[in-house]
Amino acid sequence: MSETTAHVTAAEISRIAGVTRATVSNWRRRHADFPAPSAGTETSPLYDLGAVREWLGTRGHSQAADPREELRTAVRFHAPDPDGTTGRIGFVLTLARRSPDERAALADLTDAELADRAAEEVAGPLASLPGPTPPSPVFSAADGPVLRALLRCVREEGGQAALTVLAERELEDSAATGVHGTPEPLARLVAALLPAGVERVLDPACGSGALLAAAAECGATTLLGQDSVPVQAQRAAVGLSLTAPRAEVTVRVGDSLRADCFDDLKADAVVCNPPYGDREWGHDELAYDPRWAYGVPGRSESELAWVQHCLAHLAPGGWAVLILPPATASRPAGRRVRAELVRSGAVRAVLALPAGAAAPLHVGLQLWVLQRPEPGGPERKAVLFVDTAGTPSSSTGGQATGAPRTGSSRAPVDWVGLTARTLSHWHAFTADPDRFTAEPGTARAVPVLDLLDDLVDLTPARQVRISRTDVDPAELFTRTETGRRELTEAARRLLDAADLAGRSEPGGSPREWRTATASDLTRGGALTLLRTVADTKGPEPDGASSAPGAPVLTGADIARGTGPTGDPADLHSLAPAPVIAAGDVLVRAIVGGTGPMARVADEMDAGALLGPQVHLLRPDPARLDSWFLAGFIGSAENIAGASTGSTVLHVAPGRLRVPLLPLGEQRRYGEAFRHVHELRARARRAARLAEETAALLADGLTGGALLPSGTPADADPS
Repeated sequence: MSETTAHVTAAEISRIAGVTRATVSNWRRRHADFPAPSAGTETSPLYDLGAVREWLGTRGHSQAADPREELRTAVRFHAPDPDGTTGRIGFVLTLARRSPDERAALADLTDAELADRAAEEVAGPLASLPGPTPPSPVFSAADGPVLRALLRCVREEGGQAALTVLAERELEDSAATGVHGTPEPLARLVAALLPAGVERVLDPACGSGALLAAAAECGATTLLGQDSVPVQAQRAAVGLSLTAPRAEVTVRVGDSLRADCFDDLKADAVVCNPPYGDREWGHDELAYDPRWAYGVPGRSESELAWVQHCLAHLAPGGWAVLILPPATASRPAGRRVRAELVRSGAVRAVLALPAGAAAPLHVGLQLWVLQRPEPGGPERKAVLFVDTAGTPSSSTGGQATGAPRTGSSRAPVDWVGLTARTLSHWHAFTADPDRFTAEPGTARAVPVLDLLDDLVDLTPARQVRISRTDVDPAELFTRTETGRRELTEAARRLLDAADLAGRSEPGGSPREWRTATASDLTRGGALTLLRTVADTKGPEPDGASSAPGAPVLTGADIARGTGPTGDPADLHSLAPAPVIAAGDVLVRAIVGGTGPMARVADEMDAGALLGPQVHLLRPDPARLDSWFLAGFIGSAENIAGASTGSTVLHVAPGRLRVPLLPLGEQRRYGEAFRHVHELRARARRAARLAEETAALLADGLTGGALLPSGTPADADPS
């Protein structure tokens, strides 16, 4: 048996084995040799990890857990200890520098031998990490299981994956707030906004080092970072050493606003994703700081303090790109500082991102591009504004540019398209600001004087909105005529669907039939119930799923009648999510709102992943008709009878009842239910087209681009 004495919960066993929690419960009941609980309580038992692995090994499940999950499990059984985490981060650096054969040899050592070897080898690397050096000895035999899991993670997933897992626990249990990672596509966009030839780059709130790593990919050779969270600074130092081995890397621990470790530095560029909404950033103690060249930031304006901190670290003409919340552009408390930033020419561009581009995911963040003014340099007469919040996503197909997103689900961000469009506008603006060609509703170069009003609102959506002069009357008329024709066709199709002749007929009396529950049908093999089980307690996986990149079908999609719009990055499940097939019956798990509760998956849904708030019923086509099943289980009476809860009603799918009818009769009912579904779909399309056409007409009439029929074009309204 393994030397480890760590304990795991039933949920962790399910992740290790790659099965559901229900499967683990079945193992406990059906197999007398399943390891008995060795700790915990009767309601929350804990099992010896070594015994569990041995039991799983006899059944071929021992290697089901991926290396990162195994490392998470091993780390969980050690109390949060900054010294221990620092030692493990140092061990990652030594492992990454070893050859595959050398790492394989370490795996053959016992736990005690591995701990001794690791303690010897990390002594040198630890001295180079930011923060205090852990006391010796760094490791003991008790650390063997963690070191072994760490070794496997580095061997199979790489050093960066191991660093991410090691930082998770410290960030979870520390007092640090607002710690959000920067997604790799966003980090690359930030770096791409910097001019070519930038060599010395600073990130004063470097976190994991993602922005500095992206700058290194673009040619930066000196990387400097600081972070107030020690584990983040250490993680960044090691991670940058691995991803940019030829760069000169310097990372320090400390609060950049209160204790700047690079006080005299003048960098070529600064990149930063600072903490948001921090009212304790040091307003009182830093009131007379020389960095506030554009005005003292208010207590609620920590982001504007970071903006000025970044500008203070730039050489004249140097560039900075910050990721900031949208309120920074419009809060009244910051208008004086914003005015000075604009007046001086320090603000070159404000670029709005769609919600979901980075945490916090419900907010559309902004990129501020700044340049430190040069004495005697060129006058900067305009600021570029780009609004990408309506950029079409990969799963929405033909969503119009600038169209607002509907519903609660976020479609995956189309980073390729968003990056290309943003950089296209940025490069055109920097090449010749005076001749920049605006794209109404998306991009506009606004004169500095036009921004210096009472609000100094730098919100891109406000600055790029379409004005009367942007509208071509002929083009608008063509669009309204196209919308009118589409609406007329949709209305005709709706009338056809509303023709119920021959679709149903009155019965002599309400029909009665025998029914069976979905659970009964499942036991009989006529039906399979599937669901994605969300992992609400464990750490977020790195986007792993049974179909990477596939969209996720959500309950909101069923209610709206749209295709899958969920983001697979938000799908945190205990096991790979089921993949939807045509003919599956999809049921919303939560009762409420408008729209149908169930539908049959079609080719548009096939291949998508099942969202956590959706039940999937997969019928045996030789015994159950899909549309018959969807029609009956989606009825209001059936849903009400199968729902549980008080404030929020949840559908218990096993309690849904289905009439027991011959397959031929099922198909007749199914055809009727299919017609009902088509009626609803056509009604939604007609309503949407009516709203869009009415909006075009109203905007055209009020904006002067359209005139009422019979009105002379030169009529004087006075």
